[in-house]
Amino acid sequence: MSAEPDHSIDIQIETRYLPEQSDPEDDRYVFAYTITITNNGTLSARLVSRHWIILDGADNRQEVHGEGVVGQQPHLEPGEVFRYTSGTVLQTPVGSMHGSYRMLREDGECFDAQIPAFTLATPNSLH
Repeated sequence: MSAEPDHSIDIQIETRYLPEQSDPEDDRYVFAYTITITNNGTLSARLVSRHWIILDGADNRQEVHGEGVVGQQPHLEPGEVFRYTSGTVLQTPVGSMHGSYRMLREDGECFDAQIPAFTLATPNSLH
């Protein structure tokens, strides 16, 4: 499989800590992340499933597999953007996430669009 399909999907991530939903005394740190997916390819593609690897600061690992994102399987035409916000809960103030989206192009080819690793951190926990 050529590398071209991976490069046709651009993924940008923004994160934020949600102190109002967190309880540090109970080792509960809640984070939101907003993902922007852009189809920079020449063919339309549907996001059919997701695979996340979530690590907290104590190296506890969660894996999440599921259909679509936020209850949808967005279909992106060339140049189209899809943005969604979701969240996760960690037991430590710092962690990270990465993974992939399984994409199905209009020509029937499936490929994995890699989601780059990103850090989840409470304010002032990283220097």
